[in-house]
Amino acid sequence: MRHRSPSPCKGEGWGGGRFSREGDIMDILMPQLGETVTEGKITTWFKALGDAIKPGDNLFEIETDKVSMEVPSTSAGVLAEIRVSAGEIAPVGAVVAVIADSSAGVKPQSPAKASAPSPVKVPAAPVRAPAGAPAAAQAPRKPVALEPFHEVRSPEHNFGPAKLTGGAAVTPLARRRASETGIDLNRLTASGPHGRIVALDVERAIAGGAARAAAPARPVTPPAAGPSAERVKAYYAPGSYEEVPLDSMRRTIAVRLVEAKQTIPHFYLTADVTIERLNQVREELNAVAAKAADGNPAFKLSINDFVIKALALALQRVPAANAVWAEDRILRFKQSDIGVAVAIEGGLITPVLRQAETKSVNDISS
Repeated sequence: MRHRSPSPCKGEGWGGGRFSREGDIMDILMPQLGETVTEGKITTWFKALGDAIKPGDNLFEIETDKVSMEVPSTSAGVLAEIRVSAGEIAPVGAVVAVIADSSAGVKPQSPAKASAPSPVKVPAAPVRAPAGAPAAAQAPRKPVALEPFHEVRSPEHNFGPAKLTGGAAVTPLARRRASETGIDLNRLTASGPHGRIVALDVERAIAGGAARAAAPARPVTPPAAGPSAERVKAYYAPGSYEEVPLDSMRRTIAVRLVEAKQTIPHFYLTADVTIERLNQVREELNAVAAKAADGNPAFKLSINDFVIKALALALQRVPAANAVWAEDRILRFKQSDIGVAVAIEGGLITPVLRQAETKSVNDISS
């Protein structure tokens, strides 16, 4: 949330962005619920235009590819404007609503579409002239053209996106140093955690001289795009299907699966295993499980729990299999982090069990 108070000054807002304080109103912004989250979908508005707002009142519920949560208000006032309606998606930092002081007498406005293509013109507050000044000195200032989704003044310096087209993430310091020295980030080899390009990578490129920076870039073959929605619909008779819009989770699942198939080598192994003894051990452990307060067993082990534990131990025994390809090197991991696909209502998630080799089967089940 960003406040705009009567003081006509400038400052740094939440997240480091600039904002202007003009008028006794407060902008409600789309929050960022995760480092990689770039947008959110408002699923429900709990307040209507003109409703009184108290601190702690839930304003709306948002859904991202990672979480769904309610967003409360931190200030009192009246909901004067809703700019992103329920069911619409807005990027992080977008102004989704405006709360006005109840004494300001702001007339509620109709919801505005989040996809407005033209810049929003925000009338500036009139300049207050000192007592006795002529009336001409009290003329209002010219409106300032601001971005439709970000009704705050953009930072003076922009050192490029935090994620390159190839998918590599870049730290803020690395982006700034590359911009200042003319280094092409797309030609750098990432050495940071999780494949990030860090400032040290830029410094190495600077030390390597201009020849490295001017080296010809390798041709990159863009991933093949799938057929458009209109082309797919053309295969079927009109009226023979129902269109169901994608939510954030399903959209992210689709993108991740395509990326995995295109960028990760796949191979499949099959084996027949006799697990009578494993089943016997599982049943024995479940039989001696302590009772919870409701009278049910405190845990119930499944075959999956044992398979996860076995895989974690196998990766420790064969460390060459516990590795990933990193362009010019192999990263061999010291711990067994196991991803488990879990189907939930409306999609599929893959929680990761960190250091599964150190966990008991009961801990893995929990």
